[in-house]
Amino acid sequence: MVGRAVTTESAWHAWTMPYRRVTDPWRLQQLLEAVLLLEADLDLDAALRHIVEQARQLVNARYGALAVIEPESGRLAQFVNVGFTPEQVDRIDHPPRGTGVLGMLLDIEHPLRLADLTQHPTAVGFPAHHPPMRSFIGVPILVDGEVFGNLYLTEKMDADEFSEEDGDVLQALAQAAGIVVDNARMHAKVGELGVAAERARIAHDLHDTVIQRLFATGLSLQNTLRQVKAPDLLRVLHTAVDDLDDTIRQIRTSIFALEPLPTGRRSPGTRVLELCAESVRSLGFEPSVSVSGPIDTEVSEHVAGHMLAVLREALTNVARHAHAGRVDVSLLVADHRLRLTVTDDGVGLPMGSGPASRGLTNMAERAKLLGGSFTIAPGAAAGTEMAFEVPLVTK
Repeated sequence: MVGRAVTTESAWHAWTMPYRRVTDPWRLQQLLEAVLLLEADLDLDAALRHIVEQARQLVNARYGALAVIEPESGRLAQFVNVGFTPEQVDRIDHPPRGTGVLGMLLDIEHPLRLADLTQHPTAVGFPAHHPPMRSFIGVPILVDGEVFGNLYLTEKMDADEFSEEDGDVLQALAQAAGIVVDNARMHAKVGELGVAAERARIAHDLHDTVIQRLFATGLSLQNTLRQVKAPDLLRVLHTAVDDLDDTIRQIRTSIFALEPLPTGRRSPGTRVLELCAESVRSLGFEPSVSVSGPIDTEVSEHVAGHMLAVLREALTNVARHAHAGRVDVSLLVADHRLRLTVTDDGVGLPMGSGPASRGLTNMAERAKLLGGSFTIAPGAAAGTEMAFEVPLVTK
């Protein structure tokens, strides 16, 4: 990994073994070019898709996928696929859950090659409307010695099954991918630290410079008021002082939002309350919030991230399109399920094309990724109710 020196000849021998087993000069050149392409992008999401695309080309597979594993629970945290049409993706009942043959990849050191995936003893079948797949090859991707995810390809296009050299090529790519992922994560972390430092600097400048100058200007105007006798001029000055007070309050709110908070220490319920408080600026009022159930103990960081993204999108849609005077947010955890509802009393969201429909699609995709559901329907009296419900345990 980056930052870790190879100190023994045996370690170097083990790391380069898959490369040296690739004897075809043309395929070796392809592999090296693929590795260089991977290292050119430090954005993690883009890097994951590039890994799958390069793997599919190297072994001439119809379909490719990379399943990222959540370290704490072993559940699927992210799924990237290549080779599927958008229509195929929409029709598939649910993404893989990391069980069966895919679960085996977590415990192996060498590529798993199968002539017929469906005949393997651990096969659990495909979800409804999934395209048929038989030939299979897969390897784990290790980052800093830990399993990051599974890289696998299906449907060899120029043969009935994947070859041993395909396995060597894929294993070599997976080792390079581990370094690329590690680089991308470190790059993102450095970026986050830089952003946090810049936000803190801006907050400091706003507090120590801008607010102090505005406050001093306000005091100066208040002193001037005592010397002014004309009623019209007094009204103008009073309005200016009130505007300055309101501006100072808004800047203080902005400072609070800019200051970095230790997100790892805050519960999902607390973050829901904070997000709803932040939405006052766009809604014009504070939503009513209800939080109940064992949220701190049952909601993982991964699920919380998706839930908060859905809530943010829902509140943004209400602010932009609903013209609402009231919003009710409910977060309930019961029977190992999380249910988030956002209800407004507005005119309803547009169901046609446009930014709102894209946002709704994103929310539905997040629910589908977690094996749950997302619905939008007219409210009981008026407005709209959006509901995001997902399981909190693997079925």
